[in-house]
Amino acid sequence: MGYSNLPICIAKTHLSLTYDPRIAGRPRNFIITVREVRLSAGAGFLIPMTGAVMTMPGLPRVPASRNIRLLPDGSIAGLMQND
Repeated sequence: MGYSNLPICIAKTHLSLTYDPRIAGRPRNFIITVREVRLSAGAGFLIPMTGAVMTMPGLPRVPASRNIRLLPDGSIAGLMQND
């Protein structure tokens, strides 16, 4: 499928090199468990998921900021879905 040479970006806890937030810092001789690997084809990398890490969703095709308008009276429209 053409994805075999993509770089890797590991999703892990910010507290440690491991997937386990109880093991703080830079431990040695640990085993890391990868629970799944996600393809980020548009960005061009693979994401090995470790532990209970949550990722943020991607952006939509049209960012919500495209709907924000400054009205002649100085008020702002488009910040809320119903504006």
